[in-house]
Amino acid sequence: MRILLVCSSFDALTQRTWLALRRAGHEVSVELALSEQLMLEAVQLAKPDLVICPCLAERTPPPVWQGVRTIVFHPGPPGDRGPAPLDRAIAGGEREWGVTALQAAREMDAAPVWAYRTFPIPPEPPRKSALYNGPVAEAAAELALEVAARAADPAFTPPPPPADPASPTGPSRPARPATAASPDPGRALAWEQPTEAVLRCVRAADGEPGGRAELCGMPVRVFDVYRGPALRGTPGTVAGRREGAVLVHTGDGTVWVGQLRAEEPGAVKLPAALVLGERLAGAGDQPGYSEVTYDRGDGVGVVAFDFYDGAMSTGQCRRLVSVLRYAAAQDTRVLVVRGGEVFSRGIHLNVIEAAPHPELEAWMNLDALGRACRELLACTGQLVVTSLGGDAGAGGMMLALGGDRVMIRSGVVLHPNHRAMGLSGGELWTYALPRRVGTAQARRLLRRALPVGAQEAVELGLADRVVPGSRLEFERTVLEYAEKLAASPGYDRLLAVKKEARDADERHKPLDVYRAEELAELSRDVFADRRGFRAARRAFVHGRRPARTPTRLAVHREVSREVHREGQAAAQTAAQTESSGASPPSDARASHM
Repeated sequence: MRILLVCSSFDALTQRTWLALRRAGHEVSVELALSEQLMLEAVQLAKPDLVICPCLAERTPPPVWQGVRTIVFHPGPPGDRGPAPLDRAIAGGEREWGVTALQAAREMDAAPVWAYRTFPIPPEPPRKSALYNGPVAEAAAELALEVAARAADPAFTPPPPPADPASPTGPSRPARPATAASPDPGRALAWEQPTEAVLRCVRAADGEPGGRAELCGMPVRVFDVYRGPALRGTPGTVAGRREGAVLVHTGDGTVWVGQLRAEEPGAVKLPAALVLGERLAGAGDQPGYSEVTYDRGDGVGVVAFDFYDGAMSTGQCRRLVSVLRYAAAQDTRVLVVRGGEVFSRGIHLNVIEAAPHPELEAWMNLDALGRACRELLACTGQLVVTSLGGDAGAGGMMLALGGDRVMIRSGVVLHPNHRAMGLSGGELWTYALPRRVGTAQARRLLRRALPVGAQEAVELGLADRVVPGSRLEFERTVLEYAEKLAASPGYDRLLAVKKEARDADERHKPLDVYRAEELAELSRDVFADRRGFRAARRAFVHGRRPARTPTRLAVHREVSREVHREGQAAAQTAAQTESSGASPPSDARASHM
């Protein structure tokens, strides 16, 4: 089936939907909802059998859904109404939520329901981004397959909207009014509230728009909060700092605040201590918060890191290098390297853009991330298992490939998108990627800059095993695998083979030579800006939308260009033939008959 995805952005949810449909054998193209005219033009060019809108903030133009069956995904259960459904679910303490596939209509409240999925929300309030990129995205991918199957069934007719509150699809669910127990994520955050209410308010607004508050006399938006120790103090005052985060007093305790954005034009989300700067003078270092940790048992060591949205700044990369170096020097037999909600997306573009000298900061960040990748690849005293429980992109994907065994959770997406950001690629990709998939495939992956699903990653050789289940179940399975590997009778042979292969590779071409070659290319990308890194970085950081959908996604536009070029070439040939007086070839004659 020919399917057109119309979306506000090609984010994690849309990527997962795109991958699921392509893997099921459908012909899928993507159009960003940049204007009504471009959406209509996309439908005309793609000639789809079905339009699916997995994440669409804009209204679908009537000519689209009047001409082609159009299904819109709503991140709420059947009957849910109102804006910001995920914000409301977290702020209101909902224990179950869902995603609903609706057929586009003039009145969406009365639109037919094609399918829906529900999922539990844990008692501890999750971040909105975790909910969206996790169960919501998984439900959307499942719904896309069900919707496509039903669209291909001529006997299927969607049921009418439920009028009976006892209907299986549920009654109408208007937005709850805000209360002290279920704060409105759009209102100002009161530090005087209990810690639970502060967590729920901020996490309901995490990603965007953030909780509105004031810290150190500065109006800010608050993101990335965690429970802190039960310390007494004036609510809204800073009790300490650590690794870029600040500890803030609440009504009955404290919270760690990882990220802030100043309430001023052009400001970007940054580590909290960086935003507050000199206002933190006198704030001492407080224990209890760390983005990188190391734990060990008898035979297995675990380096765990969890960087907000997977972005890794120069300082964060350097801390990771120190911990990896320490872990590699221990007498454990297997080292597990585990990421967080997002494994890693590579360098920290926001910190780079906010630096006094962005290009110099970008260069240092790329170098520091490359050093982290080198630590994994050069570790020959242990077997290394990388645990991909969340998505990985660009340099973060290359970091994951440093493991001897790469375990990937079902549903995780890898995105080798260096080129889309105007970078040729670093992080020892010229060594790590070809050793897994071959040189030709490595270059193809970077040139196309398209997402790769978990199963495809195993088929290509990027990963070794897909593990189903929740993140907690996945991490438990990986740890059990590492423990069995450490106790395996064949462990010494496996380690000897690894060391022998690494020594042979080093004699052929040292890792430092690969790094030097990559850094030479990256210096031209960063300082000479030969691929548009500066503009791409600024567009990403400030949320500027492109003028057109990239052709690597909008297959319908690329095909249209090819047809146009072929037509121009044929016309030019015909004109030349006519001017020379010669008879046109038989296929040219046929085309004019």
